[in-house]
Amino acid sequence: MSKIIILLITLFFGATVIQTDEVESTPKSHPGEPEMVHVYGATFTMGCTNEHVSNCDSDEKPTHQVTVSSFDISKYPITQGQWKAVMGTTIQDQRDKVNPKNPLKGEGDNFPMYYVSYDDAQEFIVRLNELTGKNYRLPTEAEWEFAARGGVKTNAHKYSGDNFLNNVAWSKDKSGGTTHPVGTKKPNQLEIFDLSGNVWEWCSDWYGNYSTAAKLDPQGATSGFRRVARGGSWNSPATDCRTSKRGFGNPDQRNDTFGFRIVL
Repeated sequence: MSKIIILLITLFFGATVIQTDEVESTPKSHPGEPEMVHVYGATFTMGCTNEHVSNCDSDEKPTHQVTVSSFDISKYPITQGQWKAVMGTTIQDQRDKVNPKNPLKGEGDNFPMYYVSYDDAQEFIVRLNELTGKNYRLPTEAEWEFAARGGVKTNAHKYSGDNFLNNVAWSKDKSGGTTHPVGTKKPNQLEIFDLSGNVWEWCSDWYGNYSTAAKLDPQGATSGFRRVARGGSWNSPATDCRTSKRGFGNPDQRNDTFGFRIVL
């Protein structure tokens, strides 16, 4: 069994470790399962921190202290190959639900899945859990931002893993108007790839306003009309690929810039 070791360590850049785990690897039992990265729980400052100040939007304020428990997150966005293994459908099938005449923005087993709504992502998770007996889910917005910032290894970068976007992300400036195979840019400090750029990633939260109150494992607004998406995409300007940038979409919204990753 994993041994829990409680540490009282305050790290630089505002991340305070609340625990670490000696983690045993969990074998994959289905080809649709992604490779996972363990993220140790900690307290961090969420929102418009110093490295973002000149670019911050109003919905990134106020900053507030958030504590997240340890979790595992997929190393890459869910790929088209993983989608096909679980859902039995292809990127063309998803595109056709929107408009068969729309061009594809990258196709192949190692490309990120897109044309995925929040509702579609939840259906994928339900089926994957049925196939594996596990409890995968979408990340909360707080978990996503904490992982994107590098967790307890954060260096306070503007983007996930670097202050120079092109080192870590496929964005509007250099993508050539398409997605790219996952993991082809530099990872962040936790060895997680594509948290900035390539595709926007759905989170579990309803989109809502921040408050100044400190929170423990927040789940977001209790209700709403739109779900949070994070990270920017192949078609996003640099400011949308920042770790504190908040996006959103209707739960049934499908387009060529929205995908997802999962946590356990």
